[in-house]
Amino acid sequence: MSNTTAPLRTVNVMRYVTPLREGGSLPAIAEADDGFMYVLKFRGAGQGVKALIADLVGGEIARALDLKVPEIVFANLDAAFGRTEPDEEIQDLLKASTGLNLGLHYLSGAITYDPAVTKLNAELASQIVWLDCLLMNVDRTARNTNMLMWHRELWLIDHGASLYFHHSWTNWEEQAKRPFALVKDHVLLPQATQLEEADRKGKLMLTPERVKRIVALIPDDWLQDTKNGTPDEQREVYTRFLLTRIMHSEIFVKEAQHAAATSV
Repeated sequence: MSNTTAPLRTVNVMRYVTPLREGGSLPAIAEADDGFMYVLKFRGAGQGVKALIADLVGGEIARALDLKVPEIVFANLDAAFGRTEPDEEIQDLLKASTGLNLGLHYLSGAITYDPAVTKLNAELASQIVWLDCLLMNVDRTARNTNMLMWHRELWLIDHGASLYFHHSWTNWEEQAKRPFALVKDHVLLPQATQLEEADRKGKLMLTPERVKRIVALIPDDWLQDTKNGTPDEQREVYTRFLLTRIMHSEIFVKEAQHAAATSV
């Protein structure tokens, strides 16, 4: 396990390949100037930069827990990029997404995780459930697992529906101490029988210094909503929110255990 958080690379988007018409955010496969393909998440879609922040922070926290996450990069989109796109909806999306977006390395040939086909061991399932309770990730259900099988290994994708306190930015201290009631719908909850062990490991791995380094990755360009303070002040709230949830993790662990017991 590495104790460092590497800075994210920045790539320039060179070619829009194809849309991934899943949900309302219209992510796409795109080619960058480094020769690799990425699943591109657009700042002009859906929840805007808030979803990008959640995806970035959630993905890097998962990586800090030694879970497998595709490389995350900043993806720069030139203002002229969408002018030749014939689809008007996509053209509008590209025009609204000029500047810094988010990309995840495209795992070619990966298939969606199916719990009916692949059973995870209790340790891994518990780690993922613990992670999603920490992040308050509402989007890891049987309907949409946001997990892929690639080369016989499980990879986590799309944490954009996490950290939803930042959509209102009110009472974040109270929200940080709340249980995560929607864990009852988590696709891996029946297999997550080692939550207390996952809790001990998670607290050891997510030190305050490491959480701060992950939050520091959020670019100023995504923190321009001045009613919530300066970029540094907003990053401080993200850090304090996460550290408060980690400190009081027994609240969401007990909720997850109760949900598992009552669903049997």
